[in-house]
Amino acid sequence: MNKKITALVALAASACGAGLAQAQASEGISDGIVRIGVLTDMSGAYSGNVGPGSVLATKLAIEDFGGKVLGKPIEMLSADHLNKTDVAAGRAREWMDREKVDVVTELGNSAVALAVMNIAREKGRMTMVTGAGATRITGEDCSPNNVQWVYDTYALAKVGTLPLVAAGAKKWYFVTADYAFGHSLESDGMRFVKEGGGTVAGSVRYPFPGTDFASFLLSAQASKADAVGFASAGADLQNEIKQAREFGLADRQKLVAMLMSITDVHGVGLEAAQGMTFAETFYWNMDDETRAFAQRFFKAANKMPTALQAGQYSAVLNYLRAVEKSGTDNVDAVMKTLRAMPIHDAFARNARLREDGKLIHDTYVVEVKSPKESQAAWDYYKIVKTVPGDQAFMPLAESQCKLVKK
Repeated sequence: MNKKITALVALAASACGAGLAQAQASEGISDGIVRIGVLTDMSGAYSGNVGPGSVLATKLAIEDFGGKVLGKPIEMLSADHLNKTDVAAGRAREWMDREKVDVVTELGNSAVALAVMNIAREKGRMTMVTGAGATRITGEDCSPNNVQWVYDTYALAKVGTLPLVAAGAKKWYFVTADYAFGHSLESDGMRFVKEGGGTVAGSVRYPFPGTDFASFLLSAQASKADAVGFASAGADLQNEIKQAREFGLADRQKLVAMLMSITDVHGVGLEAAQGMTFAETFYWNMDDETRAFAQRFFKAANKMPTALQAGQYSAVLNYLRAVEKSGTDNVDAVMKTLRAMPIHDAFARNARLREDGKLIHDTYVVEVKSPKESQAAWDYYKIVKTVPGDQAFMPLAESQCKLVKK
């Protein structure tokens, strides 16, 4: 009789434990849905580098993960921040308060990213910056709820300028977009030019976004600098390169893109972009893994992915992996898991998430092929050098992030 009672008690306890475990599992996902908000530039100067392509990359990541995590559905929302901080802040608050969005991602504008990061921290949500590059994002303005996944201006400037200074481009002039990203890229660019033994003849800042760069380019030309560094991106960069060619700057000065993407090369054309070298974080034709992802992307978008779009895919995929591994969408748990888990995919190579929220990964020096060298559509780059992440990105010893233990 006692044995029967003991067995019944054990069975009841087992059932109760299973029920409790099931309840805890269901409580692991807030509201029973994982919601990802893609806040991006859908129509402005950066829309080619991020925008619809970053939305597509998010869909591909969700699709690859199976559409559910811990048995709960994954939903994606997307919106255009118009490169305006007030628009971005308003939409982020609405998403977090009304739509219960768990993570806001992409944020391809540094001023926008910084604004939304603060809101997410205030509301206990997460941000994953894949399209903005100001070092402040994981520097003095770092947040325990944020990651910066693809690049920053420190890495772009270091990898993109030092080889050119060493090759003889000693005197530089900068044409800079007048907002947080441009300022950061210009500052880092000047630093590494000087550290490499070069000098800075001057700089000029234009209102973002711009269309007519004539006066700024003439100032650069008059400086007689060896290299003209464009601290800008997207449509602005494309227009700068085209107009610089028209004014004859390329005849005597090296044109240097501090941030250039494959869509920029495509937009400018190989004839105008050939020979340009710069730092990149992804190239679709690097190996079988990059090609497999890129072909799927191309099938839907009719173009190859930029590094920022590939990075968006990677960030979302690894966020979902971290949610699954930690058993919850709680920000602290997800961040802890991301820092501890191995990170490898079509974008991220030799990658790890640092305590300041920076993803450290391989970066590449690429050179744009000439029209004769290109063998097929979108065959634009030669990878000149692979730079390990711990050499490309700012060392923690220099970090101003309060999360970093000195």
